[in-house]
Amino acid sequence: MKALFVGLGGALVLAAAVVVAQGTAPRAAGDAAAPASTAKATFAGGCFWCVESDFDKVPGVLSTTSGYIGGTVANPTYNQVTTKTTGHAEAVEIVFDPAKVSYEQLLNVYWRSIDPTVVDRQFCDVGSPYRTPIFAHGPQQLAAAQASKAALDKNKPFRQPIVTQIQLATTFYRAEEYHQDYYKKNPVRYQYYRTSCGRDARLKELWGKPAPGH
Repeated sequence: MKALFVGLGGALVLAAAVVVAQGTAPRAAGDAAAPASTAKATFAGGCFWCVESDFDKVPGVLSTTSGYIGGTVANPTYNQVTTKTTGHAEAVEIVFDPAKVSYEQLLNVYWRSIDPTVVDRQFCDVGSPYRTPIFAHGPQQLAAAQASKAALDKNKPFRQPIVTQIQLATTFYRAEEYHQDYYKKNPVRYQYYRTSCGRDARLKELWGKPAPGH
């Protein structure tokens, strides 16, 4: 489905995910320097364009990068990942300032920006690259993610079980440049894709409102 929407050389390409390098300077205008301490989070939530767009709106998030994680092939390309044979998920790495936003708060945003009730798909995108694992960086994030999922299981506003997996992060590979900030570079195509894919409509159905900023 995505392959209908990415523009490259006059053709429509497609993809989404976010990679963030730890220590990357904040994007916000007026910030003179990066904070003394930063942290990294990695979430897979289907199309990485959409995940990147959602987390860029969160105060305290310094940068996001689309990429691939969880597979068996080194330095995979988008074309390889879309064959659904490399084992990678589209994902986003987020560099954030823990003094302004906690990992637990990012988890709260994450849950409400995905459909955690389906396996190997998100909205109109189907297949293992569109699964929704949380990739924890270390035991503290792993415990926090597990606690967040357990709390959500008790208080979720829908009946279906939560099937999102939680695992330790493996090597993250940055996606091709045309996938980075796709929603900024191609706002019309991006919004058409997001709407046509039914992402925000399903999020509203699940959570009572769409993802942050939408």
